[in-house]
Amino acid sequence: MKRIALLGATGSVGSATLEVVRRHPGLVQVVALSAARSVDALEELAVEFGPRLVAVADPTALQRRPDLVDAGWLSGPDGVLQVAALDGADIVVNAVVGAAGLRPTMTALECGKRCALANKESLVAAGDLVMEAARNGGGELVPVDSEHSAILQCMGGARPREVRRIILTASGGPFRGTAAGELGDVTAGMALQHPTWDMGAKISIDSATLANKALEVIEAHYLYGLPYDRIEVVVHPTSIVHSFVEFVDGSILAQMGEPNMELPILHALTWPRRAPDRSLCTFDPVRWSPLSFEPVDEERFPLFGLGVAAGRAGGAAPAVFNAANEVAVTAFLEGSINFPGMSEVVASALRGMEGRTAVTLDEVVRADRDARRLAADAVSRHR
Repeated sequence: MKRIALLGATGSVGSATLEVVRRHPGLVQVVALSAARSVDALEELAVEFGPRLVAVADPTALQRRPDLVDAGWLSGPDGVLQVAALDGADIVVNAVVGAAGLRPTMTALECGKRCALANKESLVAAGDLVMEAARNGGGELVPVDSEHSAILQCMGGARPREVRRIILTASGGPFRGTAAGELGDVTAGMALQHPTWDMGAKISIDSATLANKALEVIEAHYLYGLPYDRIEVVVHPTSIVHSFVEFVDGSILAQMGEPNMELPILHALTWPRRAPDRSLCTFDPVRWSPLSFEPVDEERFPLFGLGVAAGRAGGAAPAVFNAANEVAVTAFLEGSINFPGMSEVVASALRGMEGRTAVTLDEVVRADRDARRLAADAVSRHR
């Protein structure tokens, strides 16, 4: 029996994780839950799954619910960290959105737990520190992203020196066929309509700009110990091939499946074994033929290039990119900037913090804070 602490339980990945748990009651047990601020939804889940510990990240979320405080619910970031450190949990599923997931990731790893990681921002903002926490604490990282789950499955027991390159696939998002001159007129509602995946608002916008794929490139660099010149991206509109691994002998392996987050979640919970799940055994190759691939258009989607360049630059640049992008996405969703304005905001923050270092966690946190301030300033100027 795997006992899991689920962070971000009410989001899209958290909901998919709980669907997996419902189908595998003898395999997985929920012992702790957290959410950002959705108290009512979290209460329903707590009644259903009976966790030992429940936390809400928003420190004000329980002010109107003293009954939940009396029942032992925790609030604030420290409460989420207690969920991540719970002795009774074997696996921490980190489905928190954004940089807020960094400290829970490090806490889980420092406590020697498996961290089933859907929060790619942890590795983007502080990859070296996260990997150090895993080494020092004896924890392990198992990716939940479909692309990185695919790479893990394809690599098997191969060593980094046996891998020539990995190729991440991107759907291209809802504006793959939209002319660059028309992107200024697209709305948030249009950007949220992802063609193949059903996801939350933040990741849906990141997929529309291809910022998400840049984040995944940085994540892959840390997860698999490969330099950036051995990590590539291709656009694959149907999202059936989740990634490729090419080995030094010329062999290429791909992991395929319908776009469903429950499969990589189940794999992260059971790795290196596999559990049968008839609900996921639905793939029809004829339905999805033919498969097509095309290059990334970096001129139309400049956030992809900005993110990869930030990863290559190192120092504080990845954390700056991530923080500024979070601010830009929020501004776009609120109607404060247009679609192309997101890349302009991020570029402005990167220029303002060029050459900044971030070796310690405190330095990463300060870089994140300063990048958000610069990005907010850029949003104000853009209005």
